Amino acid sequence: MPLPSPSAPPTRLDWFNNAPERTALDALYDICAAPSWAGALVSGRPYPGVDRLLAASDAATAELDATGIGQALAAHPPIGAPAPGDPTSAREQRGMAGATPELAAEMHELNLAYQDRFGQVFLICATGLSGEQLRDALRARLDNTSGEEGETVRTELAKINRLRLTRLLATPAPAATTVSTHILDTAAGRPAAGVTVELSVPDDDGEPSATGTGTGTGTGTGTGWTVHATAVTDPDGRCKELPPLPGSVTAARLRFAVSGPFFPEVTTTFTVRPGEHHHVPLLLSPFGYSVYRGS
Repeated sequence: MPLPSPSAPPTRLDWFNNAPERTALDALYDICAAPSWAGALVSGRPYPGVDRLLAASDAATAELDATGIGQALAAHPPIGAPAPGDPTSAREQRGMAGATPELAAEMHELNLAYQDRFGQVFLICATGLSGEQLRDALRARLDNTSGEEGETVRTELAKINRLRLTRLLATPAPAATTVSTHILDTAAGRPAAGVTVELSVPDDDGEPSATGTGTGTGTGTGTGWTVHATAVTDPDGRCKELPPLPGSVTAARLRFAVSGPFFPEVTTTFTVRPGEHHHVPLLLSPFGYSVYRGS
């Protein structure tokens, strides 16, 4: 049942092993919509190699109950009718792309007959199969018992999950979303060295609270912000080595412990875009400050 799988670039497997849980789950849901399958793969991290991840996928598919199978099937369109804007299914069903009107009509009727008999969409690992082969497989499986078809569906789902996982791991790792800052003391005319800088991200629910005053617990309760990293500006007033942000966040917050005569601290919140670098300098004076998007 397992299919040969090419090795994936280590950087992509490293990304999957280290991605925030929400980010990893979102990537897996694009492969298989059963939450228990995705949850099992995430809980098994880190994986020392691609083969171990694919084996974990096989095991998680084998453990799916009827609800999980139904959740997975619900995300698969009928053969010959991929959903608009679904490039994955269109690529996998390429064998039907050049089907004659007669073959397309026959597949439509067979799909309806299958759904009437088994109460679900016809699932097959369609990659590499011609339209005629898909039709013949669908016609043959109409003679299965419910038990036989259930096992066949599970086997085909495991093949699809393996192929999609392999494709995910073969693509380049997403670019990191990063933040840096630079503090200039405009009153003294020099960089502000030795200032503690705190980088925070919204709680796990992805949004800070309305007040934004909480320290954040990382529990997704909407209490505010979770501290992601703390650093101290160097002699040039810079923080260059702040760690990349989690891939799922859309906002970040910098808190500067400037301890000035008027401002004991400065806090700025800003929107971030995945894969971009965000340089946010602070221009500081005793009774005023400004921040801006730098380069």
